[in-house]
Amino acid sequence: MAGRSRAAAAAEAHYRRMAALTGMREGELAEALAAAPAVWIESAARYGLAEAQVRLGQLLLDGAGMARDPAAALAWFERAAAQGSPDAMNMVGRCLENGWGRAVDLPGAAAWCRRAAEAGLDWGEYNYANLLFDGRGVAQDQAEACAWYAKAAARGHARAMNLLARCCEEGWGVPHDPAAARDWYRRAAEAGYFRAQFNHATLLAAEGCVGEAADWFERALAGAPAAARAAMSGTLAQHPEPLIAALARAMSA
Repeated sequence: MAGRSRAAAAAEAHYRRMAALTGMREGELAEALAAAPAVWIESAARYGLAEAQVRLGQLLLDGAGMARDPAAALAWFERAAAQGSPDAMNMVGRCLENGWGRAVDLPGAAAWCRRAAEAGLDWGEYNYANLLFDGRGVAQDQAEACAWYAKAAARGHARAMNLLARCCEEGWGVPHDPAAARDWYRRAAEAGYFRAQFNHATLLAAEGCVGEAADWFERALAGAPAAARAAMSGTLAQHPEPLIAALARAMSA
């Protein structure tokens, strides 16, 4: 207990100094917290640093370095959100959307995700767009959803780029625009998102660029979680291009 108290005191002093620094690079405190031991993060959170409160909430939500406790995680996200943290606002929204630590509350989720979006957080923009697109907790509005996807995509959010591409491809909420869809799929693929890599490769294959498509399919399969990889492999194994079908079978063997 005494050792923990000394650690807590050291943590509070350390993060007090960090928070007081001027000219700190954006994200520097968050990076430091990401590498800090859980006991230091908890101490900094109790001291009142919003960045630490968000980090502690994520550790509790994931059960990383401490027992999983979604209710406690949500409480810490709410404390940080009350201090104006867009990351915390987004996570309160996600907890309410998914029933993490509290019963599902879709209107509440939409309200918090919107606050994070309006604060300029790419994940908030993306998550709020998803709720708008499906009409979950808020009136369905695919045009507004696409506008929020576009904002997140402009900040480099790969998943938003991929869904904006799909909207352009299908004409959901925006005019049908195959050229814009192709461009956004490519940009999301280059950013490393496996679903966008698959979609980009699909368009390339349809255009006859089989070798380039195979390269992107291989990247998508390599980066996808197991369930998604299995589904992709099953689809590609039936592809009319022998090179692509063979690739899928080889990577699923």
